[in-house]
Amino acid sequence: MYQPHHRAGVGRDRTNLYQEITDKIIAELAAGRVPWVQPWGAASARAPLGMPKNAATQRRYSGINVLILWRTVIDRGFSGQSWLTFRQALGFGGHVRKGERGTTVVYADRFVRSEERLRAERDGDEPEAIPFLKRFTVFNTDQCQDLPPELATSSPPVPEGLILPQAEALIAATRADFRIGGDRAFYVPSDDCIQVPRPEAYFEPINWHRTALHELGHWTGHPSRLARDLSGNSASNSYGKEELVAEMASAFVCASLGIVPTVRHADYLGAWLDILREDNRAIIRAASAASKAADYLLAFLPATAATEELATGMVAQGR
Repeated sequence: MYQPHHRAGVGRDRTNLYQEITDKIIAELAAGRVPWVQPWGAASARAPLGMPKNAATQRRYSGINVLILWRTVIDRGFSGQSWLTFRQALGFGGHVRKGERGTTVVYADRFVRSEERLRAERDGDEPEAIPFLKRFTVFNTDQCQDLPPELATSSPPVPEGLILPQAEALIAATRADFRIGGDRAFYVPSDDCIQVPRPEAYFEPINWHRTALHELGHWTGHPSRLARDLSGNSASNSYGKEELVAEMASAFVCASLGIVPTVRHADYLGAWLDILREDNRAIIRAASAASKAADYLLAFLPATAATEELATGMVAQGR
């Protein structure tokens, strides 16, 4: 996949915010999870046990925000418990990566209406304060880049054997800006960077390779490389065509490296079928572009019997 601070004051519907948070906790309990007893020892937990904190101020989050941020860390596989607002990341010379979605946390406070203050002064008693919640958005430091070293999350190394050496060598040889972490795989053409979740996030870790090489397939389409059209949004025909190219390029590179991942889910099939039904030449063009992308990637590696065999086969097929 490639990817071409909200704050509310007193006027916001407070009831909705309280209900929104309560509904999330109810859903956790109904699913048999107790949100204040997080499964830190489980395979789903990447971050060390600890309290979430603001990376800029070093202040710990408290109250309901602890449960909200813990759940996000677990669900999205973040490797640390540090958070920043969008503006805080900019203030440190970094920024939130494009396409990242933040987590809503809340700030509880109380206010006194002006008419209530006047009434209390008139009657000589204490004004009645009204509790309220403000919401604002924070991002895990895993979602940011160009932060100072002391703020950036240091991800634990991927366990040995989960990334096959031939794939690891190819990724390193390309010198692509390739990041491992988060909960989604994507390539951002404007930043020329790739992000792929950790291999442990996949039900079958072998499938990490298919995804990683799919995103590298997109990477080859950058204007400085093979210059394909990467301008489409997720609903466009050009987006579907580029996804088809990247998926086939991944299959070609996997085959040449001797990697046999399982078949992809049917999530893309509908879009691909529409493209092929509309244009009977689309598959020919996509396969040709995929071969060029695979050749481009494989050229980063020293020649081996496998890569030479693939290249010979492609030449024989007139690609």
